[in-house]
Amino acid sequence: MPSIKKTILILALLGCSGLIYGFGPGFDEVQWLSWSNKCLFESYAPPVDAKLKKWELNLTNDYFLRLRKTYQHGNQEYFSFNLHRLNNIEYLGSDTTGTLKFSTIADDIIVQTYDDPKGDLDSMATSFELPVRNMNPARLDSLKNALNYFKAKGL
Repeated sequence: MPSIKKTILILALLGCSGLIYGFGPGFDEVQWLSWSNKCLFESYAPPVDAKLKKWELNLTNDYFLRLRKTYQHGNQEYFSFNLHRLNNIEYLGSDTTGTLKFSTIADDIIVQTYDDPKGDLDSMATSFELPVRNMNPARLDSLKNALNYFKAKGL
């Protein structure tokens, strides 16, 4: 009997994980967008770099995931893609630290640099890695659900 109770408890917790992270019946697009941006902001673990002045990571209301990193001397790195082109989200790591790898259908990720001493770059890629922290399984599942929700909205 203890194994049945344990199984029921685990299923109940998994079912409620969406509620823990704010998802519930009637959750509208604005709430999904707000939660997704909060999750991304709190989870992003920018590389430790004394030259990194600031970073901006956001999911826009037209379903673009964007990351802009600005360095001390003004040079910038920019990554952007529309979620309707999202093919897969992989997570490599533990509950405390890891990497989210976003893959798109084709070369759908915009990669640009500005004011780079090595020269400006303007290209496209099929994957983009985002270092993250504190990404437990329930939080990861909720983020994936939110991003897949926006992927479907963008089709």
